[in-house]
Amino acid sequence: MAKTSERANFSSKLGVVLATAGSAVGLGNVWRFPYMTGQNGGAAFIIIYVVCVLLLGIPCMVSEFIIGRRGAANTARAYDRLAKGSPWKFVGYLGVLTGFLITGYYAVVSGWCLQYVYGAVVGGINGDANYVQQYFQSFCSDPFKPILWAVVFLAITHLVIVRGVRNGIERVAKMMMPTLFVLLLVIVVASCMLPGAGKGLAFLFNPDFSKVDHDVFLSALGQSFYSLSIAMGCICTYASYFSRHTHLLGSAVQISVVDCLVAILAGMMIFPAAFSVGINPDSGASLVFITLPNVFHQAFASMPVVGYVVAVMFYLLLAVAALTSLISLHEVSTAFLQEEMHISRARAALIITIVCGVIGAFCSLSLGAWDGLQLFGKSLFDLFDFVTGQIFLPVGGLLTCLFIGWVVPRKVVREEFTNWETISGTFFGIYFFCVRYVCPVCIVLILLHQFGVFKSL
Repeated sequence: MAKTSERANFSSKLGVVLATAGSAVGLGNVWRFPYMTGQNGGAAFIIIYVVCVLLLGIPCMVSEFIIGRRGAANTARAYDRLAKGSPWKFVGYLGVLTGFLITGYYAVVSGWCLQYVYGAVVGGINGDANYVQQYFQSFCSDPFKPILWAVVFLAITHLVIVRGVRNGIERVAKMMMPTLFVLLLVIVVASCMLPGAGKGLAFLFNPDFSKVDHDVFLSALGQSFYSLSIAMGCICTYASYFSRHTHLLGSAVQISVVDCLVAILAGMMIFPAAFSVGINPDSGASLVFITLPNVFHQAFASMPVVGYVVAVMFYLLLAVAALTSLISLHEVSTAFLQEEMHISRARAALIITIVCGVIGAFCSLSLGAWDGLQLFGKSLFDLFDFVTGQIFLPVGGLLTCLFIGWVVPRKVVREEFTNWETISGTFFGIYFFCVRYVCPVCIVLILLHQFGVFKSL
């Protein structure tokens, strides 16, 4: 199915890779991956994670690429065009809903990053562990500040989205992704020069297979799934802007390599500094906002200026990673609203920004000032995180694999995979086997793991 001439496209192969990699590279790489590595055997977890990306991440990403480019529309309409009016079209609607809900509460976490950039600049987060913990708790419980920063972050995202695919999303990706790598590399060098940093590198690159069990395998599967932005609608939406000449498998491999590289560099940034001051590498979700400010304070105590610069750069890095992901999440809903309601991009983006701002405000308040705002025993923030991350994403990914593997004609899948037989289809058989059999089984295991089925084993 050919694209209409009115539909925007990325202008270059570099734009495709950087924009889509920006969608995949986010806080999951810089924040979640390091602490999961610390909890699951260091390099052993990394090895398993890379294997999971190959077996699960790349095939799922290529599947979304095929749907997005073939459908040449927003995620919901793309599935509908391939499903030809069947109930499978609702998988696309699920992707849009997932991306929309994540946009709302992800803006809150993104806002935290901006607060920490500000705090690092003015020196407000330098202090001992107790002070830093109180700083975080006081900020999160504030009824105004988190909402302000979330709105600021959404406004920045809005300004990018309204400029369109080439002048907004692609242009920003070409600036932000190199910036992210430069910031990462500078902080990695500074961290690796600390006394005792070698222990952190040894932990990261010497696998401890004694910690590997079924939990580690399933955690790695889940991390690969979330880290690559599968089933959020982002990959499918961006693929609708691909040209007929974009090499889908090659792009998926390049994006996955960037994703893994950023995650490993994040480990090289965090673990040497943590080991240098004797901080446990498996500090969990608090690693970035509670543990690391204390790490920077201690590690660079004799070089306060260097410590100041590293802290500012680190939280700027988090903000950049969050922005590239939030742009792609916002675009999912904006494209859907623009095409389904036949309104301008600017108006569609404004509606999404306002509604997601309201959602973000309620999510933020549920963590502090309105902590009684709960459903099913969870704060609104935690509920959104649970429903999207542990239910919608795995279910959406599973249905997408079944859709491509068993519903869409194999001939159509092969045409997209080989760019209408203009490039090699050597790996098509392996890809199709993974999508039909391997990926569904792995995703079902992830789902079962999320609900504690394997806890008693």
